[in-house]
Amino acid sequence: MNLLPIFIKTKFKSLYLLAAITLAFLFFSFINKPYSPEVFYCDLDNTSFKVGEKLVYKAYYNWEFVWVPAGEAIFEIKETKNHYEIKVTGKTYSSYDYFFRVRDYFYSKIDKNTLLPANFVRIVEEGDYRKFDSLVFDHNKQKAVSYNGKSRKTAQKKVIPFEQCTHDLLSVLYFMRNVEIASYKPGQHIPVRMLFDEEIYPIKVRYTGKESKVDIKGLGTYNTVTVVPDLVTGSVFKDGNKMKVWVSDDYNKIPLLIESPLKVGTAKAILKSYSGQRHPMTSKIN
Repeated sequence: MNLLPIFIKTKFKSLYLLAAITLAFLFFSFINKPYSPEVFYCDLDNTSFKVGEKLVYKAYYNWEFVWVPAGEAIFEIKETKNHYEIKVTGKTYSSYDYFFRVRDYFYSKIDKNTLLPANFVRIVEEGDYRKFDSLVFDHNKQKAVSYNGKSRKTAQKKVIPFEQCTHDLLSVLYFMRNVEIASYKPGQHIPVRMLFDEEIYPIKVRYTGKESKVDIKGLGTYNTVTVVPDLVTGSVFKDGNKMKVWVSDDYNKIPLLIESPLKVGTAKAILKSYSGQRHPMTSKIN
């Protein structure tokens, strides 16, 4: 019996194509400051990315010793006078659409002065599953107005209180890329808060060290830093699973490779291409 179509449907139902990549941005960023369990960093200057940056990731799944290319996710940055606009689109390849079609869209408007979110939108199309999620942040009053449902028309309004320095799924990624690099010991954590799907998530990630001469398929060899997030078990991850992230060891701090075992098989996201970086990719060896 060919279980591949069932496996594909199960994994994409959990938003894993984008989750593995977008969370990886967050995971690596915790290497940037020494451990301080009570401090949540706010109001950082942007020194790591610029308008025009574009990152393309290719997602793979390993099932019964075969790596199968599943789809791609694209991260792009534009701007208005006072905000950065981050857009992420994810989709399965046409060969996978027969089994399980994915067309996901994420958007975040981020204040240029504070790197805190103003607006967030998520539109999900995965098989027969649909999701619309919109957030409008008021950081002075520490509350967000959420519209959440299967579609824009059916979304229900809800006011969600939050504490200072709370981010959305995308703003937190780019915010943390700008935490100033300092001394950091393996095994330490740094906290951050994220509002996602009407819930506040405290997230912690462990820095595990550096790895040199890591081969990234199609891009070359890089010096990297590595982190391992403490995953929450559930429908995707097994007990004891550890996702590992390899990040460029330079001022851009870009995730190059993400690997994680799942309940069935293993997932991998590999940086396929990059352009518009703010700094030279000095982590690249050849």
